[in-house]
Parts: sequence; C-alpha cells; structure tokens
Amino acid sequence: MTYAPITSPRAPSEDAAPLPHTALDAASVRAAYRRWASIYDASFGGVSLWGRRAAAAAVNALPGRRVLEVGVGTGLALPRYAPDKRVVGIDLSPEMLALARDRVAEDGLVNIEALLEMDAEATSFADGSFDVAVAMFVASVVPQPRRLLSEMQRVVRPGGHILFVNHFAAERGPRWWIERALAPASRKLGWHPDFRFEALLPPEALARAQRRAIPPFGLFTLIDLPV
Repeated sequence: MTYAPITSPRAPSEDAAPLPHTALDAASVRAAYRRWASIYDASFGGVSLWGRRAAAAAVNALPGRRVLEVGVGTGLALPRYAPDKRVVGIDLSPEMLALARDRVAEDGLVNIEALLEMDAEATSFADGSFDVAVAMFVASVVPQPRRLLSEMQRVVRPGGHILFVNHFAAERGPRWWIERALAPASRKLGWHPDFRFEALLPPEALARAQRRAIPPFGLFTLIDLPV
C-alpha cells in the first residue's frame, strides 16, 4: 500500500479551519439520513465500494484488534473486516443503524461487538479504548470536522491509527465548479460537496498524515493518521 504525504502550503491555523459553505447540524444530518436510509445502499453503495474496500483492508493490515467505525451507516463495510478484529460501530441515525443490525444478523458477523446510536463528536468511550478508528464518508457530514478528529484521537490509544476515506474538494477544473454549485444544498444532501482537507486536518496533522487516491477517478482519498 503506497501513500503520499499530504502537503498544503496554504494550511490555516487551528482557529481558522475553512469550514464548508453551508453549516450542518445534528438535526439536519438525522433528517437527511432518515430520508436516505432505505435507498442508501442502492444510491451510494456502488460508488463508495472502492473506498470502503480500501479502508477495511487498511484496518485489517494494522496491528491491534479493537476497531471503532465512526458513521457505520447501514453497515456496508462490516462484512469486510477480518474475523480477528473486534468492531464497534456508531452512527447518529437510528434508521441507518437498524439496517446495519439487520446486516450483522443476516451475515452472522460475530466480530461486531456493538452498534450504538452516538454523536461522533462527543462519544461516551473512555480514552484509548481502541487500536484503530475509521470514518468512511463521515468527515464531510459532521457539523464540526475537527471535533470529530479530536474525539477520534482521544479514543484511540497512543501508537494506534485514525483512518478517513472521504471526498475532498478539487482545487480547480470542472469538478471545482460543480462542487461549489452544489454547496448551498449541503443540508438537503446531508454532506458537504465543497469539503477541503484543511477543514478536517490542522497543520500539524497535515504534516503527519498520509493519503492515497481511491477509485473511481480518484474521487475519494484514504488518509492514515498515526496517533
């Protein structure tokens, strides 16, 4: 697995995180995924397949057994974890979690320890509870991405890893225009089309993080941040 360092000559200070155009809050996220839950797999399962596959493979390759999946959704990634990984999934949407629980039962996934309704920015886990925390297509959904990062850093033990797979905004070209045109619809979409690396990672984290482009068309990026 080959990663490239993330570099950002324009990285802002911690207090100047460039948040996307339209703010999200927990209520708008719940409402959006209440609408999406029944059609989420059909609508997004295909295009997100490569990202989930890559993220789960990265988790499986890392040392340690205790894994937290933040924003587990309908559980699309759950069957991809190695049997020796002990996985806890959390999500803000009870409708999505219900579908994830059905998947665990139908597939007989005995390594899934719990699926919990919980705010990713303020979990109830003790410090250092997990070896790895992974967030797939979540960073551009939460209201405060850096609070998400801080919470994941808190619950992962020193020496562990935090992984993100997500869409990040283009710097130029046709995709730049499309993403910015969609930005005002963020609340209805339930995610930020104009989400930038710097909105998630402050300068110190940008310097340590590694990234890898993920198909299709490099639309998604896998980030590995050692704790």
